[in-house]
Amino acid sequence: MENSRLVKISKYLSKHLRHQPHLIGIQLAPGGWVGVDELLAACEKHLFPISRDELNEVVAQSDKKRFSFDSTGTLIRANQGHSVEVDLQLLPVVPPDILYHGTGHQAVEFIEKIGLNKMSRHHVHLSKDVATAKSVGARHGKPVVFIVDAAAMYKAGYEFYCSDNGVWLVDDVPPEYLRKM
Repeated sequence: MENSRLVKISKYLSKHLRHQPHLIGIQLAPGGWVGVDELLAACEKHLFPISRDELNEVVAQSDKKRFSFDSTGTLIRANQGHSVEVDLQLLPVVPPDILYHGTGHQAVEFIEKIGLNKMSRHHVHLSKDVATAKSVGARHGKPVVFIVDAAAMYKAGYEFYCSDNGVWLVDDVPPEYLRKM
Protein backbone atom coordinates (compact mmCIF):
# COMPACT_ATOMS: atom_id res chain seq x y z
CA MET A 1 0.00 0.00 0.00
CA GLU A 2 1.13 3.53 -0.72
CA ASN A 3 2.78 5.24 2.27
CA SER A 4 0.55 8.33 1.99
CA ARG A 5 -2.54 6.12 2.34
CA LEU A 6 -1.04 4.46 5.45
CA VAL A 7 -0.39 7.88 6.99
CA LYS A 8 -3.95 9.06 6.26
CA ILE A 9 -5.42 5.91 7.81
CA SER A 10 -3.15 6.19 10.86
CA LYS A 11 -4.14 9.82 11.43
CA TYR A 12 -7.82 8.99 10.98
CA LEU A 13 -7.58 6.12 13.45
CA SER A 14 -5.66 8.27 15.96
CA LYS A 15 -8.33 10.94 15.81
CA HIS A 16 -11.16 8.50 16.39
CA LEU A 17 -9.56 5.91 18.69
CA ARG A 18 -7.80 8.49 20.89
CA HIS A 19 -9.77 11.71 20.78
CA GLN A 20 -13.19 11.71 19.11
CA PRO A 21 -14.75 8.24 18.84
CA HIS A 22 -18.23 9.77 19.03
CA LEU A 23 -17.74 11.52 15.67
CA ILE A 24 -18.02 8.20 13.86
CA GLY A 25 -20.46 6.65 16.34
CA ILE A 26 -18.17 4.27 18.20
CA GLN A 27 -17.71 3.88 21.94
CA LEU A 28 -14.48 2.71 23.53
CA ALA A 29 -14.83 -0.21 25.92
CA PRO A 30 -12.60 -0.63 29.00
CA GLY A 31 -9.03 -0.88 27.83
CA GLY A 32 -9.84 1.46 24.94
CA TRP A 33 -10.99 -1.47 22.81
CA VAL A 34 -13.52 -1.35 19.96
CA GLY A 35 -14.62 -4.18 17.71
CA VAL A 36 -12.72 -4.27 14.40
CA ASP A 37 -15.92 -4.92 12.43
CA GLU A 38 -17.67 -2.07 14.25
CA LEU A 39 -14.77 0.29 13.51
CA LEU A 40 -14.57 -0.64 9.83
CA ALA A 41 -18.34 -0.24 9.42
CA ALA A 42 -18.24 3.17 11.15
CA CYS A 43 -15.37 4.32 8.92
CA GLU A 44 -17.26 3.28 5.79
CA LYS A 45 -20.48 4.93 7.01
CA HIS A 46 -18.52 8.17 7.50
CA LEU A 47 -17.04 8.04 3.99
CA PHE A 48 -13.56 6.87 4.95
CA PRO A 49 -13.62 3.18 4.04
CA ILE A 50 -10.71 1.07 5.29
CA SER A 51 -10.23 -2.56 4.30
CA ARG A 52 -9.20 -5.17 6.85
CA ASP A 53 -5.94 -5.62 4.94
CA GLU A 54 -5.23 -1.89 5.19
CA LEU A 55 -6.03 -1.94 8.91
CA ASN A 56 -3.70 -4.90 9.45
CA GLU A 57 -0.93 -3.11 7.57
CA VAL A 58 -1.33 0.12 9.56
CA VAL A 59 -1.18 -1.78 12.85
CA ALA A 60 1.82 -3.85 11.75
CA GLN A 61 3.80 -1.07 10.08
CA SER A 62 3.19 1.92 12.33
CA ASP A 63 6.64 3.18 13.28
CA LYS A 64 5.42 4.06 16.77
CA LYS A 65 3.13 1.04 17.16
CA ARG A 66 0.22 3.34 17.96
CA PHE A 67 -2.41 0.60 17.67
CA SER A 68 -2.79 -3.01 18.67
CA PHE A 69 -5.17 -5.88 18.23
CA ASP A 70 -6.25 -8.08 21.10
CA SER A 71 -5.18 -11.72 21.10
CA THR A 72 -8.24 -12.73 19.04
CA GLY A 73 -7.72 -10.05 16.40
CA THR A 74 -11.34 -8.96 16.78
CA LEU A 75 -10.67 -5.85 18.88
CA ILE A 76 -8.39 -2.87 18.24
CA ARG A 77 -7.23 0.07 20.34
CA ALA A 78 -4.86 2.99 20.41
CA ASN A 79 -2.09 2.09 22.85
CA GLN A 80 -1.93 5.48 24.57
CA GLY A 81 -2.36 9.21 23.97
CA HIS A 82 -6.09 9.42 24.62
CA SER A 83 -7.75 12.71 25.43
CA VAL A 84 -11.14 11.02 26.03
CA GLU A 85 -11.81 9.29 29.32
CA VAL A 86 -10.79 5.64 29.04
CA ASP A 87 -9.33 3.07 31.41
CA LEU A 88 -6.45 1.49 29.52
CA GLN A 89 -6.24 -1.25 32.17
CA LEU A 90 -2.50 -0.87 32.54
CA LEU A 91 -0.85 -2.15 35.69
CA PRO A 92 1.84 -0.17 37.52
CA VAL A 93 5.37 -1.39 36.82
CA VAL A 94 8.86 -0.53 38.03
CA PRO A 95 10.43 1.89 35.52
CA PRO A 96 14.02 1.99 34.34
CA ASP A 97 16.16 4.31 36.47
CA ILE A 98 16.25 6.96 33.75
CA LEU A 99 13.62 7.90 31.18
CA TYR A 100 13.51 10.74 28.67
CA HIS A 101 11.01 13.34 27.48
CA GLY A 102 11.33 15.18 24.19
CA THR A 103 9.77 18.56 23.58
CA GLY A 104 10.19 21.65 21.45
CA HIS A 105 12.60 24.39 22.56
CA GLN A 106 9.77 26.85 23.16
CA ALA A 107 8.45 24.76 26.09
CA VAL A 108 11.74 24.46 28.00
CA GLU A 109 11.30 27.44 30.34
CA PHE A 110 7.75 26.40 31.22
CA ILE A 111 8.79 22.78 31.88
CA GLU A 112 11.75 23.83 34.01
CA LYS A 113 9.39 25.94 36.11
CA ILE A 114 6.39 23.61 36.58
CA GLY A 115 7.55 20.19 35.37
CA LEU A 116 5.74 17.90 32.93
CA ASN A 117 1.95 17.75 33.11
CA LYS A 118 -0.40 15.52 31.18
CA MET A 119 -2.45 18.51 30.02
CA SER A 120 -5.43 17.14 28.03
CA ARG A 121 -3.99 13.61 27.86
CA HIS A 122 -4.23 10.79 30.37
CA HIS A 123 -0.51 10.68 31.09
CA VAL A 124 2.84 12.28 30.43
CA HIS A 125 4.65 10.23 27.77
CA LEU A 126 8.26 9.22 28.39
CA SER A 127 10.78 7.34 26.26
CA LYS A 128 13.33 4.74 27.25
CA ASP A 129 15.93 6.17 24.83
CA VAL A 130 17.25 9.56 23.77
CA ALA A 131 16.69 8.98 20.03
CA THR A 132 12.94 8.47 20.50
CA ALA A 133 12.69 11.51 22.76
CA LYS A 134 14.51 13.64 20.16
CA SER A 135 12.16 12.40 17.46
CA VAL A 136 9.12 13.31 19.58
CA GLY A 137 10.59 16.71 20.40
CA ALA A 138 11.29 17.43 16.74
CA ARG A 139 7.54 17.38 16.07
CA HIS A 140 7.35 20.57 18.16
CA GLY A 141 10.27 22.51 16.66
CA LYS A 142 13.92 22.36 17.65
CA PRO A 143 14.05 19.28 19.92
CA VAL A 144 15.12 19.43 23.55
CA VAL A 145 15.41 16.30 25.68
CA PHE A 146 14.85 16.16 29.42
CA ILE A 147 16.29 13.36 31.56
CA VAL A 148 13.74 12.04 34.03
CA ASP A 149 14.95 10.53 37.31
CA ALA A 150 12.36 7.76 37.23
CA ALA A 151 14.09 5.77 40.00
CA ALA A 152 13.74 8.66 42.46
CA MET A 153 10.15 9.27 41.40
CA TYR A 154 9.28 5.60 41.85
CA LYS A 155 10.94 5.60 45.28
CA ALA A 156 8.83 8.68 46.15
CA GLY A 157 5.64 6.79 45.30
CA TYR A 158 4.90 7.78 41.71
CA GLU A 159 3.25 5.06 39.62
CA PHE A 160 4.57 4.27 36.17
CA TYR A 161 2.93 2.30 33.39
CA CYS A 162 4.30 0.94 30.14
CA SER A 163 1.97 0.77 27.14
CA ASP A 164 1.97 -2.11 24.68
CA ASN A 165 4.26 -0.15 22.36
CA GLY A 166 6.87 0.66 24.99
CA VAL A 167 5.87 4.24 25.82
CA TRP A 168 6.30 4.94 29.53
CA LEU A 169 3.43 6.77 31.20
CA VAL A 170 3.16 8.74 34.44
CA ASP A 171 0.65 11.30 35.72
CA ASP A 172 3.17 14.13 36.04
CA VAL A 173 6.88 14.84 36.52
CA PRO A 174 7.72 17.60 39.02
CA PRO A 175 10.67 19.82 38.02
CA GLU A 176 12.97 18.41 40.71
CA TYR A 177 13.03 15.09 38.81
CA LEU A 178 14.03 16.72 35.50
CA ARG A 179 17.36 17.69 34.02
CA LYS A 180 17.79 19.17 30.56
CA MET A 181 20.32 17.33 28.36
